[in-house]
Amino acid sequence: MSNDPFRRPDFSGVVSEWQAFLRQRGLPAELIWVFSDNLCFEADGEGRPRPLPAFQIQFTPPPPNAAECAYEYFAEQDCPLVFYRLGSHAGKSVCLILCDEWFRGRTGDEGFVPKEGWNISMRAGDGVELEEITDFQRWRQRLMKSRPLHDLDFCMDLKGVHEILAHGRVLTAYEHYALRFLHAWGRLLPR
Repeated sequence: MSNDPFRRPDFSGVVSEWQAFLRQRGLPAELIWVFSDNLCFEADGEGRPRPLPAFQIQFTPPPPNAAECAYEYFAEQDCPLVFYRLGSHAGKSVCLILCDEWFRGRTGDEGFVPKEGWNISMRAGDGVELEEITDFQRWRQRLMKSRPLHDLDFCMDLKGVHEILAHGRVLTAYEHYALRFLHAWGRLLPR
């Protein structure tokens, strides 16, 4: 836990700062927000995970306000928050919002530029062009396990976003269990 006082601005203020940050580096300021469900890690020809994933938004599209939901949820945490640019696609920046202690102490040498007093860093990444996956079979064959820990493992999934939209918060493990139990009973009971 950090003892450093900080105050995070609202989502629109951070996004404006993020877009200015990208423009200063000559990168696209129009944003495509992605989540863990949108990332597609694949193996190279030798079966090792490629270091940079592709992405898709066709099969698991984020809701229009998903990035704001993730930001609001993460902003309540004491952990460092990171606006992370993965790369470009079709003249836009593909971005994620990450949050975890994993990012505390990350420096400019690693591409993380801190915003003083916010407990937020911004990482512009490289000018690499990302591929959007549109083939469902390729999407289904993505690597789900056996890949090294990556910065991107600390982004929100769409299940969490949908729970925030439906319930106002991310559900606990007990609540997930209770919902599964209720759905099972609903299938067993006559109507």
